[in-house]
Amino acid sequence: MINTAKTLNKESKQISRLERMRGRGNSGRYFFVLLILIAIVNILDEVTSNLTVTVQSSFVTEFFVNNPFMGKYYTYEDGLAFHSGIGVFTYVLGIFTPFYKALADKWGRKPLFAISTLGMASGLLIIYLSSSYIMFLVGFAVISFFMGHDVQIIYILEEAPEKHRAKIYSFLKSFGILGVILIPALRDALMGDDASKWREIFLVPALIGFVAVALVLILAKDTKVFIRERLEYLSRPLEERERERELQKQQRQAQRNQSGVFNGVKYIFSNKDTKLLIISHIIFDSAMPAIALYFESSMHRAGMSTSDITRALFMVPVIYATITFLSGFIADKLGRKVTVTAFSVTCVAGYILFVVGILRGWNPYLVGALAGLYQGSYWIGRDYMNVMMTEKVPTDIRASVVGAEGLLVIIGLAVGYGVTILGMIAMPIWWACLAVSVPAVSIAAIMFALKVKETKGVKLDEIQ
Repeated sequence: MINTAKTLNKESKQISRLERMRGRGNSGRYFFVLLILIAIVNILDEVTSNLTVTVQSSFVTEFFVNNPFMGKYYTYEDGLAFHSGIGVFTYVLGIFTPFYKALADKWGRKPLFAISTLGMASGLLIIYLSSSYIMFLVGFAVISFFMGHDVQIIYILEEAPEKHRAKIYSFLKSFGILGVILIPALRDALMGDDASKWREIFLVPALIGFVAVALVLILAKDTKVFIRERLEYLSRPLEERERERELQKQQRQAQRNQSGVFNGVKYIFSNKDTKLLIISHIIFDSAMPAIALYFESSMHRAGMSTSDITRALFMVPVIYATITFLSGFIADKLGRKVTVTAFSVTCVAGYILFVVGILRGWNPYLVGALAGLYQGSYWIGRDYMNVMMTEKVPTDIRASVVGAEGLLVIIGLAVGYGVTILGMIAMPIWWACLAVSVPAVSIAAIMFALKVKETKGVKLDEIQ
């Protein structure tokens, strides 16, 4: 009885808070302010995701080459391999991601929006203050957990007018990628040609993050969809809701034979088309570490100066954002298969030319453009593989299949990490990355193009 009274009292306060929130901020001006906040956090998310990669050569040199770690000096390649091996364990944090995201349905979108932003800012600040590799790893683990949760994207999907939702999402996605240009700008202003000042570029985005948290807490309210549905839920008698929860628990127990991640795996491999798609995807994902993590180290070890690397980094987000914006039109006009296949070709060609460019001393802006081309092309191809999987399965098992897909592609990621780490110990970084990425992307793209069926124009609610 006491627990029921406490629950009802707590829910009464929540209802009052949601009612106050619903009564304010429904104007076009509020939506404009919300878009600005989301754009800021989206840029922070993209910058956080890329920042450690773009100063990789600097912290590896400091922590492993110039200073002993655990009583031992390392060569650059051995130190980078050691860091990459340790970095794999940060992916273990991904196990907790679904539970963290689920809190948005209980607490609301706004608290998670603020917490995720605060987490990214705190991780960046820890790295800025780091005096040892262990402290650096703590900051790295914090940002690895909080970046990429994309709570701000939920805001757009639930707040934007339906007829403009896709355009606004596409614009903010491209805008966030373009915001990564902040990284070379900070390198140019704070590092110059002194690689030892790498920590300085973490402070500015950290401060931006803390300011963004304050603005979210002051200016943002929860999404109208969450407020409406939460109020409708809390307005019902507590006993009725408890009975419904118990019934849902029983139904979930009864439906385990039809859904769940492992049943999603079973479904994928029981269907020839989805089986061929996931095999292509696993092979494609084995290229991810080589594609995404070592381009700055490759430029450094090939002899590019700190300032030239900075110039190259200016071009990466420009090219990446441009082709990301164009890919949506290509996918809708020519189909998903053409999009994946075409961007796989530009990924391979771009990477080969990038390696030629750093070895031949090409203009750093051209080298950066090629880096943006192969990286952007890779992520576009991977994104549309994900899209095609969702467009091939029935609604009642779609979420389970998406979860199974995420689990299965880890196989490719793990293999790619291991082979790349071993390769960079035996040969120059660019050759190791090239030896992993080009065959993986090529084999996956050929298999995908020849064996997987197109999904353009499919109606999701009609898939059997």
